[in-house]
Amino acid sequence: MIAFWITSAEHDWDAVQALFHSGNNMHALFFAHLTIEKLLKAHWVKDNAENYPPRVHNLEYLYNQTTLTLEPEQVDELRIITAWNMEGRYQDYRDRFYQLSTSEYTEKKLKIVEEIKKCLLEKMP
Repeated sequence: MIAFWITSAEHDWDAVQALFHSGNNMHALFFAHLTIEKLLKAHWVKDNAENYPPRVHNLEYLYNQTTLTLEPEQVDELRIITAWNMEGRYQDYRDRFYQLSTSEYTEKKLKIVEEIKKCLLEKMP
């Protein structure tokens, strides 16, 4: 089950790259959230007796149910990344999210997501 979450996260990361390079920043950020969510769910499965993590999208909540230790700044970023999930799904948030997701903002945040992704993968046995 851990391999499923990691493989799925890697597919989503490929989508992030394609979406960003095509200028679809809002969706790139949405898929970046999915990437981190799935890696956290892989850690959740590793650290819990059950094979199926909770059906939630809140990254800090998932993180808190693992034995992971991230830097405080990374945990702060999890809160920001979680917002991309909500803003990417619901129309009333989309207009604001679209304005936020400039190329500069998206590029900066994707570098942070990539660092968190790398950290999560390195901490997986």
